[in-house]
Amino acid sequence: METYFLKNDDLLKFYERIAQEYELYVPVRSRLAYKDECGCKPGFPTDDYFLRKFSQVNKEDIVFSDYRCVEPTRAFFTHYKEEVSAYFEDAPLKEKRERPLALCGIKNCDIFSLKIQDFVFLEGDETDQLYKTRRDGALIISSDCPHFKEVCFCRAFDINPYPLEGFDFNLAPLNNGYLLDVASPRAKSIALSLKSILIPATLGQLSGRAAKRESLDLRLDEHLKQYNIPKKETLQDTVLSGYNSGIWNDEARTCVECNGCVFMCDTCHCFLLADEPSAQNSKRLRLWDGCLFKNFTRVAGGANPLRLRYMRLRNRFLKKFDFFISNLGMQACCGCGRCIDVCPGKIDIRRILRKLYEEKHLPTS
Repeated sequence: METYFLKNDDLLKFYERIAQEYELYVPVRSRLAYKDECGCKPGFPTDDYFLRKFSQVNKEDIVFSDYRCVEPTRAFFTHYKEEVSAYFEDAPLKEKRERPLALCGIKNCDIFSLKIQDFVFLEGDETDQLYKTRRDGALIISSDCPHFKEVCFCRAFDINPYPLEGFDFNLAPLNNGYLLDVASPRAKSIALSLKSILIPATLGQLSGRAAKRESLDLRLDEHLKQYNIPKKETLQDTVLSGYNSGIWNDEARTCVECNGCVFMCDTCHCFLLADEPSAQNSKRLRLWDGCLFKNFTRVAGGANPLRLRYMRLRNRFLKKFDFFISNLGMQACCGCGRCIDVCPGKIDIRRILRKLYEEKHLPTS
């Protein structure tokens, strides 16, 4: 891996070069004006970031995102609603081709989540061709997290707030610019065309980045102490042991079944197929689905093995902390905290895991 220094003034040139070959998405700061009522704890940043098309934003609105963006990264690889008719064996392949994606501001939690999506859509008995085409062609421009939101808990699962793999480029802010890691052959090809603005990183700059990363690790670890989140090696046993716990019903009382937690989750992946009739050719659509919906497991005869809300909440945890650990060796949660941010019922995955662990390990009076 090669590392260069990129001046602040040259960042736009870097983006413009990427945009020549890719449909580039860059972070912009949210303009929503509800910050004072969001319930955020004092002392934590409240800004939100969204990924927007480089070709459609004012260049002065482009920012460096201090932590993960609002929308899950998976939304760029499996759209929440899209036609899939043309990708079935009995239908002709579409002539229209999408430009390959370049996603800037991807964080390490998002990179971890892509491992789950890859397992589901690429490594089963069948390969999802839509996902594969987008994933294979995508340029991942990740970046370090200089700060974290109150809801972030990636370090609880040994996921660092900076990536070391899984990207093409990585940007780390440093003084008046960025350290740019170049990690893949296609990234090296692009970097070669930008040699006039890329300066080989010095040992001092690399040491400075290492110090900033270590400092953030320590601050995030200190923040997470109050939540007592179980260690990742205990997650599966913790959730399975609590299968009959009353905690599920207690926590589900405030759930309004909006499925915001599912749709904002970067590791969720369930979908349903639906046919949309039309006067000419009907369309087969793929729609995001989620386990908190009442009809998620309802079958044709009307039976529903997850008919109660607490059962569906429990199923969400079993999938993340049992199924994936058994089948992939890792939990299907990256600690991004999007589900906590979006939940109107204030259901907190950190709290549930802690309560399940304490119920199993701490003596009751």
